Amino acid sequence: MIRHYEETGLVKPASRTGSNYRVYGSTDIETLRFVRQARRLGFPMKQIAVLLGLWQDRSRPSSEVKRLAKQHIAELDLRLQELNEMKETLEYLVQHCKGDSRPECPILDELAGTRH
Repeated sequence: MIRHYEETGLVKPASRTGSNYRVYGSTDIETLRFVRQARRLGFPMKQIAVLLGLWQDRSRPSSEVKRLAKQHIAELDLRLQELNEMKETLEYLVQHCKGDSRPECPILDELAGTRH
């Protein structure tokens, strides 16, 4: 992933030793930790780039950071709602599938778009 972050410009390329090994300074490590934590919280890469810029700008307004976090929470809420709807649909289909030796299966019918 670090190579990807470098290629996309999210982090600056690491310096290299004579044998071409990457060398990271303390600032590089802090930046990579920041990116890892932002990814763990589910922020998309574009928002991580913005957050990283805000983090590095010591004169930033915290209101912008809060706005981005609240926007991400709203997106997570929407994803949770969508996941719950998928789960409820699957639970309904599983309950109505006999699971026996007959070929009729509401799960497959739903996937094929032929369920009534």
